[in-house]
Amino acid sequence: MSVKVAIRAAGLALVLVAGQAIASEPDFEREARLADEIVDAILDGDPEWLQADGRDFLGIYTEADDSRAAIVILHGRGFHPDWADAINPLRVGLVERGYTTLSLQMPVLDKEAKYYDYIPVFHHAHGRIEAGIAFLREQGHEKVVLLAHSCGVHMALDWIREKKDSSIDAFVGLGMGATDYRQPMHQPFPLDWMRVPVLDLYGANDYPAVIRLAPSRREMIEKAGHSASRQAVLPDADHYFTNQGEPLVAAVADWLDRLE
Repeated sequence: MSVKVAIRAAGLALVLVAGQAIASEPDFEREARLADEIVDAILDGDPEWLQADGRDFLGIYTEADDSRAAIVILHGRGFHPDWADAINPLRVGLVERGYTTLSLQMPVLDKEAKYYDYIPVFHHAHGRIEAGIAFLREQGHEKVVLLAHSCGVHMALDWIREKKDSSIDAFVGLGMGATDYRQPMHQPFPLDWMRVPVLDLYGANDYPAVIRLAPSRREMIEKAGHSASRQAVLPDADHYFTNQGEPLVAAVADWLDRLE
């Protein structure tokens, strides 16, 4: 499947994806609305306004005492950095296990947008990931882990595919490979050459594509050859890890603990 610049109409950049003209910029107004909705309700951590591509975006920084490492957290499609399922439990629960977290607002589109709609905006995540890593380095964190869920995985691995993984120390992918009906992945994940340890964690009740592609992901991880890399299944979890915050945090933190 090819993706290429097509036209610019009414000031909006468009690209061709599978023969359709699709917006190539995030919905910045929706991102602003999401920030307005959640900033005043943050109970744990502090909002941090970071900048990428000349625009401010929201991050939530939650510092652990005697932090063992810092974790950049990327939410899934259309959500925000304090999303109740998966993201809030991780960004708060991992702090209790000794890991500082920085949860970032990822590019979003309208609520009806599908996987193919998001492909043209993946590159907008690159600067945000780099800004998050730079912020954590500025706070004095020597070890930085990149953790992503669902569409956040596509964005994270698109960044790694282009920029490599030399600026992070580990990668955690949750629900990797989620797409939409008749919308297969446009590029394979770069798991087969990544130098950092990888945790591939998904739910036993995850989306069919995530489960179906698990063997190929495992083969790629094994090909990369890092002895600490693992693939694991959370027995009672769906794709969103609904009501599975505690076992999700435990699975991620236990793996991170072993890296030391």
